[in-house]
Amino acid sequence: MLKVEHIGIAVKNLEESNELFTKLFNSKPYKQEAVASEGVTTSFFKMGETKIELLEATNEDSAIAKFLSKKGEGIHHIAYEVADIKAEMKRLSREGFQILNEQPKKGADNKLVCFLHPKTTNGVLVELCQEIK
Repeated sequence: MLKVEHIGIAVKNLEESNELFTKLFNSKPYKQEAVASEGVTTSFFKMGETKIELLEATNEDSAIAKFLSKKGEGIHHIAYEVADIKAEMKRLSREGFQILNEQPKKGADNKLVCFLHPKTTNGVLVELCQEIK
């Protein structure tokens, strides 16, 4: 794994949260994007080498909607950049981590992504991401 690529934060209202985090970081989000396949709208802030991703559910069946109903707003996942997502998925699977999707899928911010089940990572949802070239 190369670095922490971003930290995902589940929010109830993206517009209000954008205002809050703009004040906190003294910087506006550089990108907002809908990811229909995941049922979310995302907003990204650049913080040095790391990004902060705000995630708002766009439907009641999305993972973010379920997270918000169980836990409320807060940190949802930590994403790590990898050079070869398929090789890293195979390696981690051999190491005993449960991969939540069989193949990487297109995520926000021009990335291929996959997730590791929190029960195999001490309760933290881990996302692997690789830039689409």
